[in-house]
Amino acid sequence: MPIGAFVENGSGGGGGGYSGRVTPFVVLTCVVAGSGGILFGYDLGISGGLTSMDSFLKRFFPKVYHQKQDRKVSHYCQFDSELLTVFTSSLYIAGLVATLLASYVTRRYGRRASMLIGGTVFIAGSVFGGAAVNVPMLLLNRILLGIGLGFTNQSIPLYLSEMAPPQYRGAINNGFELSISIGILIANILNYCVVKITAGWGWRISLSMAAVPAAFLTIGAIFLPDTPSFIIQHDGNTDKARALLQKMRGTTSVQNELDDLISASNLSRTTRYPFRNIFKRKYRPQLAIVLLIPFFNQLTGINVMNFYAPVMFRTIGFHESASLLSSVVTRLCATFANIGAMIVVDRFGRRKLFIVGGVQMILSQLAVGAILAAEFKDYGLMDKSYAYLVLVTMCVFVAGFAWSWGPLTFLVPTEICSLEIRDKEASHGADGAALEEALVLEKDCCGGR
Repeated sequence: MPIGAFVENGSGGGGGGYSGRVTPFVVLTCVVAGSGGILFGYDLGISGGLTSMDSFLKRFFPKVYHQKQDRKVSHYCQFDSELLTVFTSSLYIAGLVATLLASYVTRRYGRRASMLIGGTVFIAGSVFGGAAVNVPMLLLNRILLGIGLGFTNQSIPLYLSEMAPPQYRGAINNGFELSISIGILIANILNYCVVKITAGWGWRISLSMAAVPAAFLTIGAIFLPDTPSFIIQHDGNTDKARALLQKMRGTTSVQNELDDLISASNLSRTTRYPFRNIFKRKYRPQLAIVLLIPFFNQLTGINVMNFYAPVMFRTIGFHESASLLSSVVTRLCATFANIGAMIVVDRFGRRKLFIVGGVQMILSQLAVGAILAAEFKDYGLMDKSYAYLVLVTMCVFVAGFAWSWGPLTFLVPTEICSLEIRDKEASHGADGAALEEALVLEKDCCGGR
């Protein structure tokens, strides 16, 4: 089957003929789990704001601060610092390594266990960030946050996929991307507010406030149930899984879904050498999707906006406060687009959103590139009218990402892999996505739009 068919078959719809609805219990568990997305988004959004704050740079990266003040230094070289690069990237290197370990923990000890570990490490990292007095403490903050990201991003999409009713899986799983966008928005608003603290310690608030959603996730995960799929896989307790399914679906008619989960679990247990199975011929299309979708997600250019939007807006002519406010505006556009994605993803299918959103991003990038090539120079400020035009075009770009490649990067890999390889394929995805039960997906793919 062509790769495009796999993507289109993930368009939801059918739900495999299962009974049930979105119950308050499922909503509550997904809200708690989704707070991990707020953590991820917060850490994405906080970095760019910090690196645009003069008080933060003056204390930890004085070289960069002095380069910004020197009018003889090109705009393209003001943030040229290997140490600053290490500060930014250490979180994601730690997250990459932690994701591989998280895959094992999630499979062996459950989705809750990974969420608990991730939330606890997040809290510890936030403490080091708020109390930082030197660069090593800042780096320890970033590394601990990266470890927390590795665990939460690997387990939470999986948890959401397995808790959601199949017919609403696309919308609920897209809620994780919405949580990320809300986290970035919170970070941008907080940066905008704390930069006004004249004493120059506002950055401590920005670094330490990640502890709030981390504490919410950690405490909430203590009371969350594990998923029926994991209960069957780990304990074989079908009565417990049935009772949980009935509570989740709001009906006693869950036998069809339970039978499929049991069948998928039995199939998984008979699979030897699961890591080798990933490379079997029949799994190659799935492996290609799990690798290539996150890969191209990173190449869309969205990380420039997630990390460096305040830096970019300040470089092209906005002042410190205005550049942070501009980041808030772009993130508001992304958040509304995320909500739109949740509404249309199960109606129009994944493939159409990939294509339309991709075209929207390409046109926006071409427009921004043309403006900067014509008006942005090595020295001096860009005319304000062109700076605002860049802001508008960037809003179009992030909206295109937020209703297509953003949420679909988490969703599509969760829908196309069988149970016996899902934990292994999840660790190959950029942020570790999760996969719905194999037989559930087969029904969706055959009966869905």
